[in-house]
Amino acid sequence: MAFINEEAYDISLFETEVVDIEEKTEDEVVAEETKEIEQKKKIKVKRFAKVATAVAISLLFVGLVLNGQARLTELNNQISSEQTKLEEQKSLYIQTQMKVESKYSSDVVEESAQNQLGMSRADSYQKEYISLSEGDKAEVAASGGSNIFETIANTIAGLWS
Repeated sequence: MAFINEEAYDISLFETEVVDIEEKTEDEVVAEETKEIEQKKKIKVKRFAKVATAVAISLLFVGLVLNGQARLTELNNQISSEQTKLEEQKSLYIQTQMKVESKYSSDVVEESAQNQLGMSRADSYQKEYISLSEGDKAEVAASGGSNIFETIANTIAGLWS
Protein backbone atom coordinates (compact mmCIF):
# COMPACT_ATOMS: atom_id res chain seq x y z
CA MET A 1 0.00 0.00 0.00
CA ALA A 2 1.30 3.20 -1.03
CA PHE A 3 0.93 6.29 1.10
CA ILE A 4 -0.22 9.35 -0.73
CA ASN A 5 0.16 12.74 0.89
CA GLU A 6 -2.50 15.05 -0.31
CA GLU A 7 -1.61 18.15 1.62
CA ALA A 8 -1.20 21.25 -0.41
CA TYR A 9 1.47 23.83 -0.01
CA ASP A 10 1.14 27.48 -0.78
CA ILE A 11 4.24 28.03 -2.76
CA SER A 12 3.54 31.72 -3.17
CA LEU A 13 4.62 32.24 0.41
CA PHE A 14 8.09 31.19 -0.49
CA GLU A 15 8.37 33.25 -3.60
CA THR A 16 10.44 36.36 -3.41
CA GLU A 17 8.95 39.53 -4.66
CA VAL A 18 10.86 41.67 -6.88
CA VAL A 19 10.83 45.07 -5.28
CA ASP A 20 11.67 47.91 -7.44
CA ILE A 21 14.08 49.97 -5.36
CA GLU A 22 14.43 53.38 -6.63
CA GLU A 23 17.86 54.57 -6.48
CA LYS A 24 18.16 57.86 -4.75
CA THR A 25 20.65 60.41 -5.66
CA GLU A 26 23.31 61.53 -3.29
CA ASP A 27 21.65 64.89 -2.85
CA GLU A 28 18.39 63.28 -1.78
CA VAL A 29 20.19 60.98 0.67
CA VAL A 30 22.12 63.90 2.12
CA ALA A 31 18.92 65.98 2.36
CA GLU A 32 17.12 63.18 4.24
CA GLU A 33 20.07 62.71 6.57
CA THR A 34 20.27 66.44 7.30
CA LYS A 35 16.52 66.49 8.01
CA GLU A 36 16.92 63.61 10.44
CA ILE A 37 19.90 65.33 12.09
CA GLU A 38 17.95 68.60 12.38
CA GLN A 39 14.97 66.78 13.91
CA LYS A 40 17.26 65.07 16.41
CA LYS A 41 18.85 68.44 17.22
CA LYS A 42 15.40 69.99 17.74
CA ILE A 43 14.44 67.14 20.05
CA LYS A 44 17.70 67.55 21.97
CA VAL A 45 17.15 71.31 22.26
CA LYS A 46 13.59 70.77 23.54
CA ARG A 47 14.82 68.22 26.08
CA PHE A 48 17.59 70.58 27.17
CA ALA A 49 15.11 73.44 27.51
CA LYS A 50 12.80 71.28 29.65
CA VAL A 51 15.65 70.11 31.87
CA ALA A 52 17.06 73.64 32.15
CA THR A 53 13.63 74.99 33.10
CA ALA A 54 13.16 72.30 35.73
CA VAL A 55 16.62 72.96 37.16
CA ALA A 56 16.02 76.73 37.20
CA ILE A 57 12.70 76.31 39.01
CA SER A 58 14.30 73.94 41.51
CA LEU A 59 17.15 76.38 42.14
CA LEU A 60 14.64 79.20 42.57
CA PHE A 61 12.76 77.25 45.25
CA VAL A 62 15.97 76.28 47.00
CA GLY A 63 17.09 79.92 46.92
CA LEU A 64 13.77 81.08 48.36
CA VAL A 65 13.98 78.52 51.16
CA LEU A 66 17.56 79.52 51.98
CA ASN A 67 16.64 83.21 51.92
CA GLY A 68 13.71 82.54 54.25
CA GLN A 69 15.92 80.58 56.63
CA ALA A 70 18.50 83.38 56.66
CA ARG A 71 15.84 85.99 57.45
CA LEU A 72 14.37 83.73 60.12
CA THR A 73 17.77 83.34 61.74
CA GLU A 74 18.30 87.12 61.71
CA LEU A 75 14.91 87.72 63.29
CA ASN A 76 15.53 85.08 65.95
CA ASN A 77 18.84 86.76 66.80
CA GLN A 78 17.09 90.13 67.07
CA ILE A 79 14.41 88.62 69.31
CA SER A 80 16.96 87.04 71.61
CA SER A 81 18.96 90.28 71.89
CA GLU A 82 15.79 92.27 72.62
CA GLN A 83 14.77 89.71 75.25
CA THR A 84 18.18 90.09 76.88
CA LYS A 85 17.72 93.88 76.92
CA LEU A 86 14.25 93.43 78.40
CA GLU A 87 15.57 91.23 81.17
CA GLU A 88 18.27 93.81 81.94
CA GLN A 89 15.65 96.57 82.07
CA LYS A 90 13.43 94.48 84.36
CA SER A 91 16.38 93.91 86.68
CA LEU A 92 17.18 97.62 86.68
CA TYR A 93 13.51 98.42 87.41
CA ILE A 94 13.48 96.04 90.37
CA GLN A 95 16.68 97.59 91.73
CA THR A 96 15.21 101.08 91.40
CA GLN A 97 11.96 99.98 93.08
CA MET A 98 13.93 98.56 95.99
CA LYS A 99 15.91 101.80 96.33
CA VAL A 100 12.70 103.84 96.30
CA GLU A 101 11.02 101.55 98.83
CA SER A 102 14.03 101.68 101.13
CA LYS A 103 14.23 105.45 100.77
CA TYR A 104 10.54 106.05 101.44
CA SER A 105 9.62 103.25 103.82
CA SER A 106 7.20 104.12 106.61
CA ASP A 107 9.98 104.12 109.21
CA VAL A 108 12.09 106.55 107.19
CA VAL A 109 9.13 108.84 106.56
CA GLU A 110 8.11 108.78 110.23
CA GLU A 111 11.65 109.51 111.39
CA SER A 112 12.00 112.36 108.91
CA ALA A 113 8.64 113.82 109.99
CA GLN A 114 9.65 113.75 113.65
CA ASN A 115 13.21 115.03 113.26
CA GLN A 116 12.93 117.57 110.42
CA LEU A 117 9.32 118.78 110.67
CA GLY A 118 8.72 118.34 114.40
CA MET A 119 5.64 116.20 113.87
CA SER A 120 4.45 113.42 116.15
CA ARG A 121 1.94 110.63 115.99
CA ALA A 122 -1.66 111.61 116.60
CA ASP A 123 -2.84 110.95 120.16
CA SER A 124 -6.24 109.53 120.98
CA TYR A 125 -7.59 112.92 122.08
CA GLN A 126 -6.71 114.32 118.63
CA LYS A 127 -8.76 111.70 116.82
CA GLU A 128 -12.44 112.25 116.17
CA TYR A 129 -14.59 109.41 114.93
CA ILE A 130 -17.76 109.93 112.92
CA SER A 131 -20.61 107.53 112.53
CA LEU A 132 -22.35 106.91 109.25
CA SER A 133 -24.80 104.33 110.58
CA GLU A 134 -27.77 106.64 110.07
CA GLY A 135 -27.24 106.54 106.32
CA ASP A 136 -27.08 109.24 103.73
CA LYS A 137 -29.93 111.69 103.35
CA ALA A 138 -30.79 113.90 100.45
CA GLU A 139 -33.04 116.94 100.51
CA VAL A 140 -34.67 118.35 97.43
CA ALA A 141 -34.99 122.09 97.35
CA ALA A 142 -38.47 123.27 96.52
CA SER A 143 -38.74 125.06 93.23
CA GLY A 144 -39.98 128.63 93.30
CA GLY A 145 -42.81 128.32 90.83
CA SER A 146 -44.20 125.82 88.44
CA ASN A 147 -46.31 126.21 85.42
CA ILE A 148 -49.33 124.19 84.38
CA PHE A 149 -47.32 121.77 82.23
CA GLU A 150 -44.99 120.84 85.08
CA THR A 151 -47.97 120.23 87.36
CA ILE A 152 -49.58 117.88 84.80
CA ALA A 153 -46.30 116.05 84.24
CA ASN A 154 -45.79 115.61 87.99
CA THR A 155 -49.34 114.33 88.44
CA ILE A 156 -48.88 111.73 85.68
CA ALA A 157 -45.49 110.73 87.09
CA GLY A 158 -47.11 110.33 90.52
CA LEU A 159 -49.77 107.99 89.06
CA TRP A 160 -47.12 105.73 87.53
CA SER A 161 -45.03 105.41 90.66
